[in-house]
Amino acid sequence: MAKTKKGPRQSAGLQCSVCKSFNYITEYNKNNETLMKQTKNISTFPLNKYCNVCMKHTSHKMAKKLK
Repeated sequence: MAKTKKGPRQSAGLQCSVCKSFNYITEYNKNNETLMKQTKNISTFPLNKYCNVCMKHTSHKMAKKLK
């Protein structure tokens, strides 16, 4: 049985903002994300990634659920 991860790393699914297809799964540091939002008022999401459905680079936002 796999052990659960400990620490601030969170899994996040990325969804294309144009066609709404679920394309990528990535990890991000939750502590750094909240710290950047509080101090600099910036975020690392949305990311520009390649979408296989649109066949071009589009912005991908963080999805609420991992599929």
